[in-house]
Amino acid sequence: MKVASEEPQAKKQKLEEEKKKALSENLLFGMGNPLLDICAVVDKDFLDKYGLKANDQILAEDKHKELFEELVKRFNVDYHAGGSTQNSVKVAQWMIQKPYKVATFFGCIGTDKFAEILKTKAEEAHVDARYYEQSEQPTGTCAACITGDNRSLVANLAAANCYDKAKHLDLKENWQLVEKAKVYYIAEAATFAREQGFETEDIKEIARKAQALPKVNTKRPRVIVFTQGHEDTIMATVDKVVAFPVIEIDQSKIVDTNGAGDAFVGGFLSQLVSDKPLEECIRAGHYSANVVIRRAGCTFPEKPDFK
Repeated sequence: MKVASEEPQAKKQKLEEEKKKALSENLLFGMGNPLLDICAVVDKDFLDKYGLKANDQILAEDKHKELFEELVKRFNVDYHAGGSTQNSVKVAQWMIQKPYKVATFFGCIGTDKFAEILKTKAEEAHVDARYYEQSEQPTGTCAACITGDNRSLVANLAAANCYDKAKHLDLKENWQLVEKAKVYYIAEAATFAREQGFETEDIKEIARKAQALPKVNTKRPRVIVFTQGHEDTIMATVDKVVAFPVIEIDQSKIVDTNGAGDAFVGGFLSQLVSDKPLEECIRAGHYSANVVIRRAGCTFPEKPDFK
């Protein structure tokens, strides 16, 4: 008696479930500046008081010292675990769903009430956040002051600048988490092509030249991925440079593009940690970014609908 073979869709679902079972805690490692995002709808008087533009991104100065506490006292605020790298690992964990704590995050915070809120928010995102806590500087914060369709972002890095490698990364229990990971992500905000003296503004040529740069570990080829907002994402491997169009979206549905880059990275990493093809990693990155730009801040619904 012959048994009918499984339907293709059922087979695919079974494979996906098996791959997810293969994932375990702490396979993805991220390190960066943890910030507690404090979001609130404010009035023009508040912006004027602190010399803020309606749509801007700045680092906090002395005149913004009282802004964060006043924001909390005067307005209804929402808190989110933020900072570029933490956003990315948070999105990756959201895409993965289970098991929890596939994503690990290291960074420095203070010993204040904002630190406690940040730890709670990271836990809610199911990220294994192992913060270095110190008392010299307060927890880093980013105020998102919303007026209409505009967002004025004011970041106070504070404790995020105080990370001490010897007192945290070098500790045996923390270094074991580094060794346990198989994918590592640290965000950099550099004008890479100019620093390398590439003398071109063509994004494909920059990707090709970056891919060909000398590499210490010659056993694994370098892969370069550049995002360009609403324009094609560029990927360069050893033998080719490929452009991937982003997901089209009605401009009226875009709420906030500030977290798009972080979300792309998170989606990309969620598949990379499962050894998916690079094309699939980019597709997941585009999906995550498309979800996030429809919402305020780097936030997302309870579960992804990525297929």
